[in-house]
Amino acid sequence: MLVNVKDDFYLMHCKDDPVRPHIPLSKRIEENKEVYALTDDFSGNINAMICVAYTNDVPTTEYDLDNKGDNVAVFYTVWSYAKGCGRLIVNDVAKHIKNSKPNVKRYVTLSPQTEMAEKFHLSNGATKLQTNPDTVNFEYFVD
Repeated sequence: MLVNVKDDFYLMHCKDDPVRPHIPLSKRIEENKEVYALTDDFSGNINAMICVAYTNDVPTTEYDLDNKGDNVAVFYTVWSYAKGCGRLIVNDVAKHIKNSKPNVKRYVTLSPQTEMAEKFHLSNGATKLQTNPDTVNFEYFVD
């Protein structure tokens, strides 16, 4: 089950973020940002988490995540506690956003420049959009 995180039970898991652990909780749930958790329907265990920012342009730095907008959904960190759930949460959140936020036209990442991030996004159907000085953007096309 996909949960739009609003309470401390889920938010405390942001400490496990392997990509951007330095971003405080308060910044993750600002006006243009959301955190989602993918939970197991039976046990209630959290299987994966993702943080999303909404902007009007493709960001190239973390600072750009503060540029509020509603045209671009930016997946700026994702982590998984169970195999295959990282892919699942990216796809589920993208579909959820498409159905609930009609202004969003693009789905991109703000990823670290690592082989792991590239392999993850390319194997999940994204295309490499651009390489920035410290980050990489991948783009997902949502049906």
